[in-house]
Amino acid sequence: MKTELFVACDFAADYAGKLTLVGIFDTLGAPSTPVLHPQLCIAAKLRFEDTEAGAKRVCLNLTDADGRSVLPAVDMPIVIPRAPSENATSVVNLVFNLGGVKFDRMGEHAADLSLDGIPVASTPIFIRPATPGAAQG
Repeated sequence: MKTELFVACDFAADYAGKLTLVGIFDTLGAPSTPVLHPQLCIAAKLRFEDTEAGAKRVCLNLTDADGRSVLPAVDMPIVIPRAPSENATSVVNLVFNLGGVKFDRMGEHAADLSLDGIPVASTPIFIRPATPGAAQG
């Protein structure tokens, strides 16, 4: 299995195998905390060898710098399809639409993805004091 993409963004959707991402970011600027992101999305593109086909479980965790959960873990089953032809691989797109995520503290946070309990991807999300006149993420 290879993780080809793992990002935080403002919008993500999978349209018949085409992953659409809008507003990819790693930093949110805010004048103070708590910071509410109205529609945080986490998206992943995972590539599998044919021998990896079958039922799996994915788990997404969003934590602060101290490892405390920002929201309950998202744990769900997925099915890895067989590759479409010999010597091919299959792709699974994952889209987590997380409405109303509240970050209570400034600093580094992490979105972590595991497959059957094994970590496969991580991306930071920084909450920083806003710079006057700058875009607020």
